[in-house]
Amino acid sequence: MVFDKIRDIIAEKLQIGPEAITPETNLMKDLEADSLDAVEIIMGIEEEFEITVPDEEAEGFQTVEDIVRFVESK
Repeated sequence: MVFDKIRDIIAEKLQIGPEAITPETNLMKDLEADSLDAVEIIMGIEEEFEITVPDEEAEGFQTVEDIVRFVESK
């Protein structure tokens, strides 16, 4: 499932337990991810799903669900 893979990537990059991540989780507000964390998460997602995430799209991601929807559309 796409959400599970994305959740695991985020948990690994931010060194937190995956149980802390839901589709509604806001990367910046809830997980306190900074811009470097966001870049690392996007790179991990690009590698895992073999896609390219344009910077304009990535800048619009706020919640985990935003990322899931983008990946599922590819």
